[in-house]
Amino acid sequence: MTRPAPDAPIETRWEGRFITVKQQGTWEYVSRSRGIHAAVILAIDEDADGRHVLLVEQYRVPLKLHCLELPAGLVGDEVSGEAAEIAARRELEEETGYRAARWRNLGEFFSSPGMVSESFTLLLATDLTRVGDGGGVGGEEIIVHRVPLAGVADFIASKRAAGCGIDVRVAMLLASAWLNVD
Repeated sequence: MTRPAPDAPIETRWEGRFITVKQQGTWEYVSRSRGIHAAVILAIDEDADGRHVLLVEQYRVPLKLHCLELPAGLVGDEVSGEAAEIAARRELEEETGYRAARWRNLGEFFSSPGMVSESFTLLLATDLTRVGDGGGVGGEEIIVHRVPLAGVADFIASKRAAGCGIDVRVAMLLASAWLNVD
């Protein structure tokens, strides 16, 4: 597809509460409505048994199945101008029942840049304390998994074999094994 001129008009084809379908030249794409984006949390818990990562599983309508993901949520969907760090703190507790004493912003990333303009801020959460059950709000029915990092590849493989979708961001947990090729 040919890149449109930078000053080519952007037409809104459809807009809902959370997404907008746009077209610039012949290029069609989806963006988040109202300038909202996402905060994604890489939550690492450490105790005497070793290091664990918190993963969440929930039903995703577009996939028509449960999906294994990193905890995440929208930034600014309820409070305009909300910082990613504030949204991440809220979402970590709502989804997993954990709070983190230490946070580090790992940067902005793009989900699927060929068709979606959405970005997400990836935040590392450490020094975790369990403060509740998690599970989300408003009927989200989120299942929380605390997975040993040493066994994360096997855990992901078992979830995939059971028919669970795997969010692409979970792939970062497998990268070191994939990169250590002989």
